[in-house]
This record gives sequence, structure tokens and C-alpha cells, in this order.
Amino acid sequence: MAASKDNLAWDFSFPSIDGETIDFRTFSGRALLVVNTASFCGYTYQYEGMRKLHEARSADGLTVIGVPSQDFNQESPDNKTVKTFCETRFGIDFPLTGISHVKGPSAAPFYAWVREVTSWQPSWNFNKVLIGRDGKISGTFGSGDDPDGAKLGLAIGAALAKPAS
Repeated sequence: MAASKDNLAWDFSFPSIDGETIDFRTFSGRALLVVNTASFCGYTYQYEGMRKLHEARSADGLTVIGVPSQDFNQESPDNKTVKTFCETRFGIDFPLTGISHVKGPSAAPFYAWVREVTSWQPSWNFNKVLIGRDGKISGTFGSGDDPDGAKLGLAIGAALAKPAS
């Protein structure tokens, strides 16, 4: 699907880390925090904060989605290794996509859409895209914006407070 400013996040999907499909349409009405991740990055500790955030705010309507990417040369070579690392080291139980491109001409359609709408693309691992309950982009955040930090916390609170349209 070609990215268009008229799209909503619900129009996109990713292959899952298990070889299934993560269809964002199934999250319609929820807020999403989509994070491009890597197993060998200095920010990998954020997996812990992502897990805690997902657990704490899931009942409020937030879903965290991890998007492993090798675009910054710090990810494991295959989905199985990434999944094992995330589950055994951090107890991750939120959705993980398969290893995907998040920037440039090969970016996954979701990330191409984010770039089209916001002129932003991930500049490093653990960059974040916040999607509101209405399927629109509520904000983009850098690696230094921790999942349990005030800046992201305020944005997530605002996204959850707005009803789906």
C-alpha cells in the first residue's frame, strides 16, 4: 500500500515475529506506541520500561508494539533470535513485528506513512511513534524519550484521554 496522508494507522500491518500478521486494524480505538528496537543498542534497557508501560496502561487502552530493525546495524540476524532475547531477557509479552526497515526507501509502509505525514523518520533505535485512539499520529519521540519519562507519559495520557472518532 502506498502511504498517503489520508491513511490512518489502522490501514497498516506488519509481519509478526512469529510469521503471522500484526494487523493494526485489530487495535482500532486503542492508542499505540510503536517503537523501533534493536537487541545490541545502548537503549536496549528501554525494553524494560516498554514492558512495564504496556502492563500498566493496557487496561487504559494502550498497546506497545516493538519493531525490531537492523537499519542501524544493531539487531540480531533473525526473528527467532530476537524473540528469544526479548522474552528471556526482558519478559516481553507485547506484540513484536518481524525484523523490518523503518527508514529510507525500503521502510515498511507504516513508517513510510509516518514520514509522509510528519516529515519524520527514526534517526536511531528506540525512536517512538504515538498513535491516538483515532488512528492518527499523536507524536514522534527520540531514543532519549524513555517509556517511563515525563514527556512521553504526558503525551500518552493525552492520547488515551481523547476518544476514538
